[in-house]
Amino acid sequence: MSTGLSLLERAVGYALGGLRAVTPEALSRPTPCRGWSLRTLLAHMNDSLQALCEAADLGRVDLAPTADLAGDPVTALRERASRLLGAWTAAPARDDIAIAGLSLAAPLVAVAGALEITVHGWDVARACGADHPIPVSLAADLLPLASILVAEEDRPGRFAPPLPPPPDATAADRLLAFLGRAPS
Repeated sequence: MSTGLSLLERAVGYALGGLRAVTPEALSRPTPCRGWSLRTLLAHMNDSLQALCEAADLGRVDLAPTADLAGDPVTALRERASRLLGAWTAAPARDDIAIAGLSLAAPLVAVAGALEITVHGWDVARACGADHPIPVSLAADLLPLASILVAEEDRPGRFAPPLPPPPDATAADRLLAFLGRAPS
């Protein structure tokens, strides 16, 4: 479980750093997530963090979206991220978490959360025109896990088809390309 928690902490730290580039004017900008504005992406991230909080607190995840698109989505996301880290740190030891009728290993849920938070943190920075690369060590740790977590059935619904990474690709570039994002 400590690996999943460590990845979650690193992912949240990275994503929060990218939120500094968000301005009210940027909320209507498109993101690398096809058809999503930055405001929609921030709401999705807030929902994801809420689901991860439920996983830690309750041992299950209800899949109903809860994010409110009104108000300040950056402040809401920062508060939810803080709550998330506290919830996983204090979570009782459990083997599995119930999600949509499935039982998933708790460390796997934490790792999946870390992957989503990291990549959407990059999406936020890109939408704002900020240069906020994924730390190479974080990407290197997530890359082999991404190929386990993202199946072909997840494309094109949850992820775009993979792209070829650039010839001099870093682990971050390879991770982004695998998830259908152009790293440059």
